[in-house]
Amino acid sequence: MHEDTEACQRAVASRDPRFDGWFFCAVVTTGIYCRPSCPARPHRKNLRFYPSAAAAQQGGFRACKRCRPDASPGSPEWNVRSDLIARAMRLIADGVVDREGVTGLASRLGYSVRQIQRELSAEVGAGPLALARAQRAQTARVLLETSAVPMTDVAFAAGFASVRGFNDTIQDVFALSPTVLRVGAARREGRAGQGMPQPATATAGALSLRLPFRKPFCPDNLFGHLAATAVQGVEEWRAGAYRRTIRLAHGHAIVALRPTPDHVACLLSLTDQRDLASAISRCRWMLDLDADPEAIDTVLSQDPAMAQLVSSSPGRRVPRTVDPAEFAVRAVLGQQVSTAAARTHAARLVRAYGDPVDDPHGALTHLFPCPEVLTAMDPSDLAMPGSRRRTLMGLVEALAGGELNLHLGADWREARARLSALHGFGPWTVESIAMRSLGDPDAFIAGDLGIRTAAEKLGMPATPRTLTDHSHRWRPWRSYAVQYLWATGEHPINHMPDEEAA
Repeated sequence: MHEDTEACQRAVASRDPRFDGWFFCAVVTTGIYCRPSCPARPHRKNLRFYPSAAAAQQGGFRACKRCRPDASPGSPEWNVRSDLIARAMRLIADGVVDREGVTGLASRLGYSVRQIQRELSAEVGAGPLALARAQRAQTARVLLETSAVPMTDVAFAAGFASVRGFNDTIQDVFALSPTVLRVGAARREGRAGQGMPQPATATAGALSLRLPFRKPFCPDNLFGHLAATAVQGVEEWRAGAYRRTIRLAHGHAIVALRPTPDHVACLLSLTDQRDLASAISRCRWMLDLDADPEAIDTVLSQDPAMAQLVSSSPGRRVPRTVDPAEFAVRAVLGQQVSTAAARTHAARLVRAYGDPVDDPHGALTHLFPCPEVLTAMDPSDLAMPGSRRRTLMGLVEALAGGELNLHLGADWREARARLSALHGFGPWTVESIAMRSLGDPDAFIAGDLGIRTAAEKLGMPATPRTLTDHSHRWRPWRSYAVQYLWATGEHPINHMPDEEAA
């Protein structure tokens, strides 16, 4: 979008927050870059537009202190697209460059380092190192403004190799020292003169964050689904918040997520602060917070049969997962059984093979077992038909052996093909995983009985083939159409068609 100067100028003139994160505007006379919705009124001739914060920073601009462009929602483009650039951006957001370097990023994507650098620079205006640097700066700012973590610990937790590099980057990006950033946050929150907060949870790695999103935002189906399908020991709904454990690169986390009118309140307890950026990224991904609801709802509303559903509760999101392999396993466990039975099967696996965790503030007890551990389980211990046992073992072996990649950098087409080749995987299971694990916004479960029932009530064609034909008018947002259709009724079972379970 940044290449369409006229459209960008109109967005800046209207201060439209819908475009925050889509592009960034820099002001050559002040040397700062802003969100499109920034209340400042620069002259049109002084504006320059960039596709990412990292590109603006490389252009010599610093972040605006007024609109805080670093705190805007992420670009929806990287969730919608499935090409190389989008896959790379999702992996960078998950911290792959900090953990594995550019070589690791290129290896995961199956390209050379030179190709990755060239493609990112051409498309995003910055290479992988610059993009990772911008993310480290934002992670450091979160720690500085929301915790009492010592400066040295902030530097290394954010992914910096040295305290000097941390200080220099913060000064370059925000035109403020780390100390001034921390003191400024204290003043904004009314803590001036009282010193930094020293909550009991701070020393245990607990951080209170705000996760921004684009409005409208309908949390009902999102949090309702997560609570209704929660696996005992791994997830729970407690005191108005969805809580769960997350397996991360350097340890694990316990997160509590609570919807509010203008953000999702997030309380993170990390065993290793270096996992902060990855934990935030996965929470945003799970809640689909970087979606562009107005663009989605506009397309869906063009179908008269969908228009009323959309207008009654706009801004529905697709509930995803923090662990793609976990959801794939749970999808198989839920084939042709009720939601309660699927939760029971998953809870048994968790108790038998999950890693134990301590949760002093709730009832979370384990991390969901990883595929490598599940390959060693005895299929005869699973209380399910033999064919489904074979399906589950085939899945975990493919995941553990690297034959199947469902992570953020996965190729959606290749993942679908490999899933379809496994025993017991039909369109319902494949598309469910594409929607929830891979994050494909256009996944569509035409054979789902709940969707067909809802479609019939709305006067749409209700056979899988005719419904698929009808669904083309919803592209590329069919995953969101599924959420609106499911919301029309109660769904006590997983609506897999009978023919797939055979």
